[in-house]
Amino acid sequence: MKTSRRILLSAALALATLVSAHAADLAGKWKSEFESQVGQQKYLFEFKGAGDKVTGTASGERQDAKSEVELKEIKVTKDGVSFVELLKIQDMEVRVEYTGKFTSDDELKLTRKVGDFATEELVAKRVKEK
Repeated sequence: MKTSRRILLSAALALATLVSAHAADLAGKWKSEFESQVGQQKYLFEFKGAGDKVTGTASGERQDAKSEVELKEIKVTKDGVSFVELLKIQDMEVRVEYTGKFTSDDELKLTRKVGDFATEELVAKRVKEK
């Protein structure tokens, strides 16, 4: 009986470590460039923290406009991530929902849903600190 509890406890700890490790993998800067309905966009996402205590910002460039927003509703699972960017466009707040998967430790494949207007696929790559 004690052996099965130890095995179960060890498995639970291993799973918690795995989930936490992927959450920690999100920490850092991620860069992306992609085509959208409004032309070429460049983004730099920055995430801090781990587990369910992740915060983030997005700095974006499109046409001649720049934006910086705090990311909301950041969730990290064992192999994926989701978060929300609230953009202000012509006095309207537009909800941009991102969902994605880690394709490697240094790459995220994301789907970006811009309100009811558009859906785009993009890849964000980890910025290596020198």
